[in-house]
Amino acid sequence: MAEPLRVLLAGGGTAGHVNPLLATAVALREEGAEVAALGTAEGLEAELVPAAGIALHHVPRVPLPRRPSLDLLRLPGRLRHAVRSAGQAMDDLRADVVVGYGGYVAVPAYRAAKRRGLPVVIHEQNARPGIANRLGARHAAVVALTFASTPLAAKHGRTRTTGLPLRGPVAALAADRTTAEGGRRRREQAAAALGLDAQRPTLLITGGSLGAQRINEAAAGAAVELLAAGAQVLHLTGRGKDEAVRRRLSDAGAAGERYQVRDYLGDMDQAYALADLVLCRSGAGTVAELAALGLPAIYVPLPIGNGEQRLNAADVVAAGGGRLVADAHLDAEYVASEIAALLAQPARLQEMGEAAARSGVTDGAQRLVELIAGVRQTPGERA
Repeated sequence: MAEPLRVLLAGGGTAGHVNPLLATAVALREEGAEVAALGTAEGLEAELVPAAGIALHHVPRVPLPRRPSLDLLRLPGRLRHAVRSAGQAMDDLRADVVVGYGGYVAVPAYRAAKRRGLPVVIHEQNARPGIANRLGARHAAVVALTFASTPLAAKHGRTRTTGLPLRGPVAALAADRTTAEGGRRRREQAAAALGLDAQRPTLLITGGSLGAQRINEAAAGAAVELLAAGAQVLHLTGRGKDEAVRRRLSDAGAAGERYQVRDYLGDMDQAYALADLVLCRSGAGTVAELAALGLPAIYVPLPIGNGEQRLNAADVVAAGGGRLVADAHLDAEYVASEIAALLAQPARLQEMGEAAARSGVTDGAQRLVELIAGVRQTPGERA
């Protein structure tokens, strides 16, 4: 009997790395693989990975300086220590394959794997790849992409578009929404759980766990017009940012059951199940999940960073599954005119949702697992 595949997953720091890592781990375990993870003791993975029953091996956090500094001088020593830690984790697991998702822990993992002759599979979530995965792609056996337009290729291997490994609750919702009956049932359950009306057109507003002040202000400023259009609103403001929105609604006389304000919602699948349209940032995870679910969206890219959020939404917007609005152009007037009008056009929303679904991927975890299994080497094959 063949020994089970042993896979070390390397990623952490942000939900963008940790969520697909966990989704991949679940899919690998379902195929009988042994899985462990590599991460830092400080990042999001330090809590979420052990909570999922996955062994977490720690490596020191090694930022890659983008300009000359004292950190650049310290980098070689820090990196050597991190590579040794990553290599020890591979030896402890007797890993067959290393899978990296980018971030601080990825570079040490890629270097340790190369020294051991272990194949590396890279998953790049964003449309604009980060420096860790650009470095790792030089020697990767396979590079898996969330978005087909991402300019990252395996120099000596293969590149495949797998989509994003979806979180379990989102994947389950996507499966239910493949039938009209399943989608209707999930919508009714979500409405009951959230205290909203399953029959009304629903706008979901979210800036992510941290919230987005521009989105919060624009939406709250157009609350009267949104409600006048017959819609209901589920507004997730971000931690600690709900009071300002509540005051704005109260001053406008728009506070009530049809405009629900929460700072956070743990069960995002419920919000997705009820939504007809989403107003949100365009982080890679958000874009991939909404497309997989066939949900139309108004994407407002974060106006800082290297511009990857605009690129993340480019494919689904080009397909007709969403609209892209610059952060500087989103205001109450836009929400009151464009978004309120769209909520009153169910046929148009359905067309946009169908277009989004055509560009979405619901089985990203399974596709990635197939690539991982396909690069397994026997001990005799390792360099």
